[in-house]
Amino acid sequence: MYSVLRWLIPLLVALVFAGVGYYLWRSSRPPEIPPVSAPAAQAPAPKSAAAAPAIEHPIGEASPEAKEVAMPPLGESDKPVREALGGVIAPSSLEQYFLLEGLVRRVVATVDALPRKETIPRRVLPMKPVPGTFATVGEGEERRIAPGNAARYVPLVRLMESVDTAKLVAVYVRYYPLFQQAYVELGYPHGYFNDRMIAAIDNLLSAPDAAGPIPLAQPKVLYVYADPELEALSAGQKIMLRMGNENSARVKAKLREIRRALTAKSAQPPR
Repeated sequence: MYSVLRWLIPLLVALVFAGVGYYLWRSSRPPEIPPVSAPAAQAPAPKSAAAAPAIEHPIGEASPEAKEVAMPPLGESDKPVREALGGVIAPSSLEQYFLLEGLVRRVVATVDALPRKETIPRRVLPMKPVPGTFATVGEGEERRIAPGNAARYVPLVRLMESVDTAKLVAVYVRYYPLFQQAYVELGYPHGYFNDRMIAAIDNLLSAPDAAGPIPLAQPKVLYVYADPELEALSAGQKIMLRMGNENSARVKAKLREIRRALTAKSAQPPR
């Protein structure tokens, strides 16, 4: 688990998401992600009102100014999305922390995977490897996550906190059709990506706090949490535990702010 762990934002919600969380997963630079089709055994049923689940958290329309700009094809969206994010996150930080090729598809695949228990495939991660080495203390049954390990993630947490939520959500809303298309390509012909986004945020917000240094086990090559209840948590919740209680609390505060913006009654982007 720990040799590949990195972490979490919804590009707009996911960028911060993917930012803190998946930044913690260590892996080499993954290749560009091709479109993912639904498995043949799960071919989508004919569209009908009965087949499509109700949308719980609809996304409002983009501002009139944004709508004047043509929506790029998903396969050609890297440049315009990167330029839009450059108005929210410093371009130098985008280059430093994120893998920008196929970013929309990476974010969608990552957000979809966060609430699951399975290890997230390296090729979908939107973040570059976190500097430094995962630190532990003790030996054998006394091995724990080192208290100082959380310091590795502080720069990214600060970056996340510095992001203007209103601007971030406005970019997300502007390019939402691309996220929805990528979600359908991932194998959810009747799914609604923003509902999955909210579910992923809620899953992270429900992550427990660690009651002291977390015990580890090493049944094979990789570390796992020694406590079966912790090891049974979702991939995203394990990441929240790993970054330490203080960082986790700061991330949760930002996620609550983003969630409020995405679920406002008007379902409109902040102006």
